[in-house]
Amino acid sequence: MINELTTILVAAAPISELRGAIPLALEIFHFSVIKTLLLAWIGNFLPVPFVIYLLGPIEKFFRRYPFFNKFFDWLFHRTRHRFEGKYLKWGELTLVLFVAIPLPVTGAWTGSAAAYLFGIPKKRAIFFIFLGILIASLVVTALDLGIVNGIKLF
Repeated sequence: MINELTTILVAAAPISELRGAIPLALEIFHFSVIKTLLLAWIGNFLPVPFVIYLLGPIEKFFRRYPFFNKFFDWLFHRTRHRFEGKYLKWGELTLVLFVAIPLPVTGAWTGSAAAYLFGIPKKRAIFFIFLGILIASLVVTALDLGIVNGIKLF
């Protein structure tokens, strides 16, 4: 069970998310694709409701301290910069695309912060982020299996 928990925790972590958990589970732990996806989905989705529902109160509390005030300014500026143009064009569906593209500084954590910043209703944001997680997990899995098994993708 330690390998399963490790996979969930890596998927839940803000930097690695699915990009780290899926290759770990497939290549190091030798889990099946189905088991890998289920653990990655659980782990990557786990922080989403907490971030969406608690980011506002946490921000309000910590903004009283200069260090955290600077941190939130940096985080929100970066998130707005990466998200705003696409959001104005595509609306809430941008969350799906933003989370689904498995690149650094995209994913469930940043998507949750973006949902908060743009005032997307919480239940809708959770739904769109989950769709993005599903798509990203399939992309990462396909890339991992293709690269590892020598399948030419292009």
